[in-house]
Amino acid sequence: MMKRFVLLEEPGRVLLSTSGNGQKIVRCESPSFTTEMRLGETRVRENLAYVPMEIPIAGEDPHKITFGLVREGGNWKLLSVGLLLLDVPAMAKQWEQADLDASENAAIADLRSVALALDTYLRAYGKLPDTLAVLGPAPPNGVSPEAAGLLDADLAAGSKDGYTIRYSIKPAAGSLPQEEADKAETFSLSSSPKEYGKTGRRSFFLDSSGILRGADKQGGVATSTDSRIGPS
Repeated sequence: MMKRFVLLEEPGRVLLSTSGNGQKIVRCESPSFTTEMRLGETRVRENLAYVPMEIPIAGEDPHKITFGLVREGGNWKLLSVGLLLLDVPAMAKQWEQADLDASENAAIADLRSVALALDTYLRAYGKLPDTLAVLGPAPPNGVSPEAAGLLDADLAAGSKDGYTIRYSIKPAAGSLPQEEADKAETFSLSSSPKEYGKTGRRSFFLDSSGILRGADKQGGVATSTDSRIGPS
């Protein structure tokens, strides 16, 4: 396949290596000429894939291209000349956005799962848990206020699907007996992408009211003042 990218006038060899940051490097050598092609992360959708490639040029900015592949009969082949007319970079942006949308949807679902677990804990034990950790998996001898078995280990640790979840408790207003005050506590949850632009763009906020809010906070924390998401 590489002869489609590098034309040598004399016999040479191809070497494959990996850089310190994990990037694949294809090095083509001949007695009088050497060039490198640094391959980026391959993105695959069904029978189509694209590979970003960077070619270093001495004294200049590296040359960057993206080439496409199609899977036929179980093997990957370069896209034909006709198919190369497709706007592969534009397709890549669409795929990237689809991945971000899926990650954000998963983060919203995770946030709602945590909220449901908090409501369940409050009904079962008469107060909200001090931390999300106690909502995690229970030991074989059964559930307890210290190990309620309402969330998986990742959600109980506040980290899942590329997002970090923060939890806080708002005490009940006024002077109430302790038991009533505990039952009247409310909670708020916020969820922010761990790697902004990669695991998500929007941050989210959900509290005891069940109203979801969120916005592109550049990786920051969403609050109760952000725009409502979903039915009003």
